[in-house]
Amino acid sequence: MRSVYVVTHPEATHHTERLVGGWYDSQLTRAGVSAAESIGVALRAKIPRGSEVELFSSDLQRARQTAQIIGGLLEVNVTLDHGLREKSYGEAEGKPQAWLDQRFMPPPAVGDRMHHSDGVSGSENKWSFATRVYASVEGILEGRGEHQIVVTHGFTATFVLAAWIRMPIEAAGYVNFRVSPGSITELRQDDYFYNRQIVVLNGLTHLSA
Repeated sequence: MRSVYVVTHPEATHHTERLVGGWYDSQLTRAGVSAAESIGVALRAKIPRGSEVELFSSDLQRARQTAQIIGGLLEVNVTLDHGLREKSYGEAEGKPQAWLDQRFMPPPAVGDRMHHSDGVSGSENKWSFATRVYASVEGILEGRGEHQIVVTHGFTATFVLAAWIRMPIEAAGYVNFRVSPGSITELRQDDYFYNRQIVVLNGLTHLSA
Protein backbone atom coordinates (compact mmCIF):
# COMPACT_ATOMS: atom_id res chain seq x y z
CA MET A 1 0.00 0.00 0.00
CA ARG A 2 1.22 3.48 -0.86
CA SER A 3 0.49 6.46 1.40
CA VAL A 4 1.04 10.00 0.20
CA TYR A 5 0.88 12.99 2.56
CA VAL A 6 0.31 16.33 0.86
CA VAL A 7 1.48 19.11 3.19
CA THR A 8 0.75 22.78 2.59
CA HIS A 9 3.37 25.07 4.09
CA PRO A 10 2.16 26.94 7.19
CA GLU A 11 2.11 30.69 7.83
CA ALA A 12 4.68 32.68 5.87
CA THR A 13 5.65 36.35 5.86
CA HIS A 14 3.60 37.15 2.76
CA HIS A 15 0.49 36.03 4.69
CA THR A 16 1.10 38.36 7.63
CA GLU A 17 2.22 41.24 5.41
CA ARG A 18 -0.77 40.72 3.08
CA LEU A 19 1.40 40.43 0.00
CA VAL A 20 0.85 38.34 -3.12
CA GLY A 21 2.69 35.04 -2.80
CA GLY A 22 3.15 33.02 -5.95
CA TRP A 23 6.86 32.78 -6.70
CA TYR A 24 7.64 35.64 -4.30
CA ASP A 25 10.13 33.90 -2.04
CA SER A 26 8.72 34.59 1.42
CA GLN A 27 9.81 32.60 4.46
CA LEU A 28 8.02 31.02 7.40
CA THR A 29 7.05 33.20 10.33
CA ARG A 30 7.84 32.11 13.88
CA ALA A 31 4.31 30.69 14.08
CA GLY A 32 4.92 28.94 10.76
CA VAL A 33 8.07 27.28 12.07
CA SER A 34 6.18 26.04 15.13
CA ALA A 35 3.41 24.68 12.90
CA ALA A 36 5.97 22.93 10.68
CA GLU A 37 7.35 21.20 13.76
CA SER A 38 3.82 20.04 14.64
CA ILE A 39 3.40 18.70 11.12
CA GLY A 40 6.64 16.75 11.44
CA VAL A 41 5.57 15.28 14.78
CA ALA A 42 2.17 14.29 13.31
CA LEU A 43 3.81 12.58 10.34
CA ARG A 44 6.30 10.81 12.62
CA ALA A 45 3.29 9.38 14.51
CA LYS A 46 1.66 8.19 11.26
CA ILE A 47 4.72 6.66 9.60
CA PRO A 48 6.26 3.61 11.30
CA ARG A 49 9.96 3.86 12.03
CA GLY A 50 12.02 1.88 9.58
CA SER A 51 9.56 2.50 6.72
CA GLU A 52 10.82 3.70 3.36
CA VAL A 53 10.02 7.41 3.18
CA GLU A 54 10.48 9.86 0.29
CA LEU A 55 10.17 13.60 0.88
CA PHE A 56 9.56 16.05 -1.96
CA SER A 57 9.15 19.81 -1.77
CA SER A 58 8.63 22.94 -3.79
CA ASP A 59 11.93 24.79 -3.98
CA LEU A 60 10.43 28.07 -2.73
CA GLN A 61 11.84 29.01 0.66
CA ARG A 62 8.63 28.70 2.73
CA ALA A 63 7.97 25.18 1.48
CA ARG A 64 11.65 24.21 1.62
CA GLN A 65 11.87 25.34 5.27
CA THR A 66 8.79 23.26 6.09
CA ALA A 67 10.24 20.20 4.37
CA GLN A 68 13.61 20.57 6.09
CA ILE A 69 11.94 20.63 9.50
CA ILE A 70 9.91 17.53 8.60
CA GLY A 71 12.97 15.82 7.15
CA GLY A 72 14.92 16.47 10.33
CA LEU A 73 12.28 14.82 12.46
CA LEU A 74 11.91 11.86 10.11
CA GLU A 75 15.64 11.62 9.32
CA VAL A 76 15.07 11.78 5.58
CA ASN A 77 16.55 14.04 2.89
CA VAL A 78 14.47 16.49 0.87
CA THR A 79 14.20 16.35 -2.92
CA LEU A 80 13.40 19.83 -4.27
CA ASP A 81 11.04 20.08 -7.24
CA HIS A 82 10.45 23.34 -9.12
CA GLY A 83 7.22 21.89 -10.51
CA LEU A 84 5.61 21.92 -7.06
CA ARG A 85 5.79 25.71 -6.83
CA GLU A 86 2.73 27.89 -6.33
CA LYS A 87 1.11 29.51 -9.35
CA SER A 88 3.18 32.41 -10.63
CA TYR A 89 1.38 35.75 -10.44
CA GLY A 90 3.92 37.56 -12.60
CA GLU A 91 4.31 41.27 -11.88
CA ALA A 92 1.89 41.03 -8.93
CA GLU A 93 4.24 38.94 -6.80
CA GLY A 94 5.41 40.68 -3.65
CA LYS A 95 2.94 43.51 -4.17
CA PRO A 96 0.03 44.17 -1.77
CA GLN A 97 -2.84 41.72 -2.22
CA ALA A 98 -5.13 44.71 -2.83
CA TRP A 99 -3.06 45.58 -5.93
CA LEU A 100 -3.82 42.19 -7.44
CA ASP A 101 -7.47 42.22 -6.35
CA GLN A 102 -8.05 45.46 -8.29
CA ARG A 103 -6.66 43.99 -11.51
CA PHE A 104 -7.54 40.31 -11.36
CA MET A 105 -9.93 39.01 -14.02
CA PRO A 106 -11.70 35.79 -12.92
CA PRO A 107 -12.22 32.97 -15.46
CA PRO A 108 -15.54 32.53 -17.26
CA ALA A 109 -18.14 30.17 -15.82
CA VAL A 110 -17.88 28.01 -18.96
CA GLY A 111 -15.47 27.82 -21.86
CA ASP A 112 -11.70 27.66 -21.95
CA ARG A 113 -10.90 28.27 -18.28
CA MET A 114 -7.47 26.63 -18.54
CA HIS A 115 -6.01 29.17 -20.99
CA HIS A 116 -7.79 32.19 -19.49
CA SER A 117 -5.58 35.21 -18.77
CA ASP A 118 -6.16 36.75 -15.35
CA GLY A 119 -5.08 40.17 -16.61
CA VAL A 120 -1.70 40.34 -14.83
CA SER A 121 1.45 40.53 -16.92
CA GLY A 122 3.63 37.43 -16.62
CA SER A 123 1.03 35.46 -14.65
CA GLU A 124 0.74 31.72 -15.34
CA ASN A 125 -2.51 30.46 -16.77
CA LYS A 126 -4.06 27.33 -15.31
CA TRP A 127 -2.94 25.17 -18.22
CA SER A 128 0.73 25.97 -17.72
CA PHE A 129 0.36 25.68 -13.94
CA ALA A 130 -1.49 22.35 -13.99
CA THR A 131 0.78 20.84 -16.65
CA ARG A 132 3.92 21.29 -14.54
CA VAL A 133 2.22 20.06 -11.35
CA TYR A 134 0.83 16.97 -13.11
CA ALA A 135 4.32 16.20 -14.45
CA SER A 136 5.82 16.47 -10.97
CA VAL A 137 3.18 14.19 -9.45
CA GLU A 138 3.74 11.63 -12.19
CA GLY A 139 7.46 11.64 -11.45
CA ILE A 140 6.89 11.31 -7.70
CA LEU A 141 4.56 8.34 -8.17
CA GLU A 142 7.25 6.55 -10.15
CA GLY A 143 9.11 6.25 -6.87
CA ARG A 144 8.93 3.10 -4.78
CA GLY A 145 8.52 4.68 -1.37
CA GLU A 146 5.75 3.16 0.75
CA HIS A 147 5.32 6.59 2.32
CA GLN A 148 5.74 9.76 0.29
CA ILE A 149 5.47 13.32 1.58
CA VAL A 150 4.82 16.22 -0.78
CA VAL A 151 5.31 19.74 0.62
CA THR A 152 3.69 22.38 -1.52
CA HIS A 153 1.35 25.39 -1.57
CA GLY A 154 -2.38 25.93 -1.17
CA PHE A 155 -3.36 26.43 -4.81
CA THR A 156 -0.86 23.85 -6.03
CA ALA A 157 -2.42 21.22 -3.77
CA THR A 158 -5.58 21.27 -5.90
CA PHE A 159 -3.66 20.08 -8.95
CA VAL A 160 -1.65 17.57 -6.91
CA LEU A 161 -4.94 15.96 -5.86
CA ALA A 162 -6.43 16.24 -9.35
CA ALA A 163 -3.37 14.44 -10.73
CA TRP A 164 -3.63 11.82 -7.98
CA ILE A 165 -7.21 10.90 -8.94
CA ARG A 166 -6.19 11.06 -12.61
CA MET A 167 -8.62 13.83 -13.47
CA PRO A 168 -8.14 14.76 -17.14
CA ILE A 169 -6.14 17.97 -17.20
CA GLU A 170 -8.70 19.54 -19.53
CA ALA A 171 -11.29 19.29 -16.74
CA ALA A 172 -9.03 20.56 -13.97
CA GLY A 173 -9.99 24.16 -14.64
CA TYR A 174 -13.20 23.58 -12.71
CA VAL A 175 -11.83 21.85 -9.62
CA ASN A 176 -10.85 23.42 -6.31
CA PHE A 177 -9.84 21.48 -3.19
CA ARG A 178 -9.83 24.02 -0.35
CA VAL A 179 -6.88 23.44 1.97
CA SER A 180 -5.47 25.60 4.74
CA PRO A 181 -1.86 26.59 5.48
CA GLY A 182 -0.18 23.85 7.50
CA SER A 183 -2.66 21.15 6.53
CA ILE A 184 -1.98 17.46 5.90
CA THR A 185 -4.05 15.70 3.23
CA GLU A 186 -3.70 11.92 3.29
CA LEU A 187 -3.87 9.85 0.09
CA ARG A 188 -3.74 6.09 -0.17
CA GLN A 189 -3.51 3.46 -2.93
CA ASP A 190 -4.22 -0.16 -2.13
CA ASP A 191 -2.21 -3.07 -3.51
CA TYR A 192 -5.17 -5.10 -4.76
CA PHE A 193 -7.55 -2.86 -6.71
CA TYR A 194 -4.98 -0.04 -6.99
CA ASN A 195 -7.73 2.42 -6.17
CA ARG A 196 -6.58 5.91 -5.25
CA GLN A 197 -8.31 7.37 -2.21
CA ILE A 198 -8.42 10.78 -0.57
CA VAL A 199 -8.55 9.55 3.02
CA VAL A 200 -8.24 12.88 4.83
CA LEU A 201 -8.67 16.26 3.15
CA ASN A 202 -7.22 19.34 4.86
CA GLY A 203 -6.32 17.63 8.15
CA LEU A 204 -5.62 20.24 10.83
CA THR A 205 -5.93 18.40 14.16
CA HIS A 206 -2.15 18.44 14.60
CA LEU A 207 -2.23 22.25 14.81
CA SER A 208 -4.74 22.34 17.65
CA ALA A 209 -3.12 19.62 19.73
